[in-house]
Amino acid sequence: MSKNYFKIIRAGINTTFQDLGRENLYHIGIPFSGAMDNRNYLLSNKLVKNDLNSPVIEFAYQGPLLKYHGDKINIAITGNVKFRLKKNHKVFEGNCYETYLLEDEDEIDLLSTNKSVYGYLAIGAEIDLEFQWKSCSINTKAKIGSNDGKKIVNGQEIQIKKISKDFSKKKLNYLNSKIEKIRVIKGTNYDYFSDKGKKIFFEKEFIVSKLSDRMGMRLEGPKIENIVDTNIKSEGILKGVIQIPADGNPIIMLSDHGTIGGYPKIAVVISADYDKLVQLMPGSKIKFQEVELSSAETLFKLYDLETQNLISQI
Repeated sequence: MSKNYFKIIRAGINTTFQDLGRENLYHIGIPFSGAMDNRNYLLSNKLVKNDLNSPVIEFAYQGPLLKYHGDKINIAITGNVKFRLKKNHKVFEGNCYETYLLEDEDEIDLLSTNKSVYGYLAIGAEIDLEFQWKSCSINTKAKIGSNDGKKIVNGQEIQIKKISKDFSKKKLNYLNSKIEKIRVIKGTNYDYFSDKGKKIFFEKEFIVSKLSDRMGMRLEGPKIENIVDTNIKSEGILKGVIQIPADGNPIIMLSDHGTIGGYPKIAVVISADYDKLVQLMPGSKIKFQEVELSSAETLFKLYDLETQNLISQI
């Protein structure tokens, strides 16, 4: 029996294993984690005929350079990613949302994401990973998940346990669209902020800061005035919550967020806009738009239906 594995030649900037994450662990301080862009994660797995909750490699900005050793295997890349494949000493550009067959000593070079943050590499196989609380998702801040809770590093080998035998060519015509405004519902501490602060929040532009990662997205812009208290008794928070600390600059909680927080919450990003939110690069401009809870629920149903329709096309 031959040994099948990927050798990491270059790890990239923030390369981790992710799946759909962990459920029902907030009471012990463990967030969901999981893939940042859920739609692109699901599409990558469907392209290579994996179970939709299978582990994939998530990368940010610059992805890894991998060399494959073993029997032929299917892979797919999703997101807005520039990448190259090297086969028989010949290099060619690859296309996202399309499967490619790798053979022994082929290479895949995930050069960069294009005006976005996250990309996904799905492998048509069962990867040899350890699971923690039924998930392989890596949370580097908490050091939990597969790979000892750490990023993938140079020289590492990714072992393959079982290769899928479905090598059929798959392709999806899909374009990642941008969003003009991030839609939100009011937060539980909305009335902590002055009328001027609320007006600024919904009418002015904010800039995505470089101080953003899988845990949170910091924004810069006009200060949002708090007229009650800049600190509150720590309480539970969720993905998408927008907190306003004492400096008046919003922080949006993302997939690896802490499960409690003591800053007042002005709003929460609706689930339908989360995938597009996380793909906004530092320097991107954000404007917020208020919607009612009932509208947020409808928008999520529509977004989920669109995702399922895309999956069914593969």
